[in-house]
Amino acid sequence: MAGKTVHAAGGIVVRNGSRPLIAVVQRAKDELWVLPRGKLKSNESALAGARREVVEETGHRVRVREFLGAITYRARGRPKVVQFWRMQAEVKASRELMEDIVAVEWLPLAAAIRRLSYPLEKLFLRNVGRALRHRRHRLKRKTRTSPKGKPRQRAAKTRGHKSRSRRITASRHRARKISGHSAVRAGRPTILQRVLGRISP
Repeated sequence: MAGKTVHAAGGIVVRNGSRPLIAVVQRAKDELWVLPRGKLKSNESALAGARREVVEETGHRVRVREFLGAITYRARGRPKVVQFWRMQAEVKASRELMEDIVAVEWLPLAAAIRRLSYPLEKLFLRNVGRALRHRRHRLKRKTRTSPKGKPRQRAAKTRGHKSRSRRITASRHRARKISGHSAVRAGRPTILQRVLGRISP
């Protein structure tokens, strides 16, 4: 008979800079490299447990972002579920590492995948990394775009187009008035009026 499911949680912890880096930690008990994670305490929510484990294992305070997914496997004959959130780490560490962790490294995505010891975590981080890269590129495109400049440029072009249209419309209107013999000036008559006066019955 299968044992009770073990619930754990952790984070894909990112530290920003010129190049985003991801945290991987080395456990003291077997010296394996894993993602920051751990078992939930009694009556602890998965989100609270994920934040606690990440802070304890990396030494960095974090801001929890979106939920990324979960991995499942068997540990000592029992099913285990580990949920992960994307987390934004502060630049500097604010506390010592817990005794169960002997080292933490901040690596680029590809290097972090290679450093992990478990194939399942490698696969999970590789799949999640695609979403992280897509999000980073989207943010870069937004940063390069100048939303305030474009409307002003469009408005300037629109104003120029309208004033040119108004000039053309006014010229056509004057031409129509002249061709309809309605041009009037104060004082001396126009050439067109003098000509029309000569040929009028």
